[in-house]
Amino acid sequence: MFRDLLILLLLASPLTHAGEVFRWTDERGGINYSDQPPPSAKKPTKVQSKGNVVDVDKESYEARLARERNPVVLYANACGPICDQARDYLNQRGIPFTTKDPAKEPEIALELKNLVGAVEIPVIVVGKTHQKGFEASSWRSLLDAAGYPKTPLIPVKPKSNPQP
Repeated sequence: MFRDLLILLLLASPLTHAGEVFRWTDERGGINYSDQPPPSAKKPTKVQSKGNVVDVDKESYEARLARERNPVVLYANACGPICDQARDYLNQRGIPFTTKDPAKEPEIALELKNLVGAVEIPVIVVGKTHQKGFEASSWRSLLDAAGYPKTPLIPVKPKSNPQP
């Protein structure tokens, strides 16, 4: 009796029924998941799963398009609160960005000087547009115009402040 109950529980377990999961992009650019890719799917990929949980993109389709069309570059270093605020703003909004530090590489300093006329940080570049200095409302307008979503797909967890 106990053995039969154990077998029944094992058969009913979701882990025993977990099969392969495929991810593909349809002709309209939508992301799909299924246990079988359609024959017309281009480049279906097998999704790695952890038990009965499937890892999915942390970036929305809207954000991916914006990133491909208008990549974000942040010229900054350890310049203090203003650079920290700039990085935090991009992270809180869920914006993927590349950081370039003009203090570490002369080529980057020259690149920045050619871009804005001086080696002043922070500077954000969104596609072909740039903004010198950090001002949340200006950056918001720049990112909105580039098509970035106003909120991240997965909410950002606030950083915990260590207590002394």
